[in-house]
Amino acid sequence: MSNPEKKATTKTKTKTEKTNPIVAYYRSTRAEMRKVSWPTLEQGWAMTKIVLVATISMAIFLGALDFFFGWLLSNIVTGNILFIVFGVFVVIAILGSAYLIGQEKEA
Repeated sequence: MSNPEKKATTKTKTKTEKTNPIVAYYRSTRAEMRKVSWPTLEQGWAMTKIVLVATISMAIFLGALDFFFGWLLSNIVTGNILFIVFGVFVVIAILGSAYLIGQEKEA
C-alpha cells in the first residue's frame, strides 16, 4: 500500500469511528474546568467564613423561632387563655406581614 492510500484509509477510519460518550464527557469537562477563574486562597477563606457565619446565624435564628413557637404552643395546649390570645395576635401579625410583603412586590 502506498503512502497516500494509507492516509486515506486512516482518515475514513477516524470518521466512521465513534468516540466513547464517557470519554467525550470527561474531555469537555476538563476543557471547561480550564476556563474557570479560580479564587485565590485568601478569597476562598473569606467566602468560607461568610458561609459559616450565615449558616450559624440562621441556625440560631431558626432554633430561637422553634423554641418560641414550641413554648407558645405548649402554653396554648394547657388552656391558658392569655397565651391563646397571644397566639391569635402572633398569627394575625404573621398573616398581616405576609400580606403586606405580597402587596409591596406587586407595586
